[in-house]
Amino acid sequence: MYEPIRTKPVVHRVGGRHSDHHADHSGGYPHSSRAEALDMQLAGHLSALLAVTDELGLDGAAARIAAQVARLRGSEPARAPHAPAADPAKLHQRAHDLAGRALVVAASRADTTVAILAAERMDAHAAALASPKPAGSL
Repeated sequence: MYEPIRTKPVVHRVGGRHSDHHADHSGGYPHSSRAEALDMQLAGHLSALLAVTDELGLDGAAARIAAQVARLRGSEPARAPHAPAADPAKLHQRAHDLAGRALVVAASRADTTVAILAAERMDAHAAALASPKPAGSL
């Protein structure tokens, strides 16, 4: 039905290595381990959570999140002052979702400290959403 491919592919990677050399990872491009990739992903989720937490004006929670971002990245996270939250309910929902993502990644890399922090933040934002009038202070 289909004609078989008779030639080898001509795909090359950086460093001149052919794509068939899967076992040799000494090519000219950087590699990151699964743990490093999870660290970067977790730091990204926590940074996004930090931005929303700052916008909500939750200084204590923001300090705890910033400490974990600094631990994962090796440097203090960039933070910008935010104006008062226009719609706290939407921000609490976004923070809840981001904390959930951070919890999943923290659990997959067995980071108990961040997993506990993320679960606490999820609980706090869920409580803020469940209250009759979501407030910015938790």
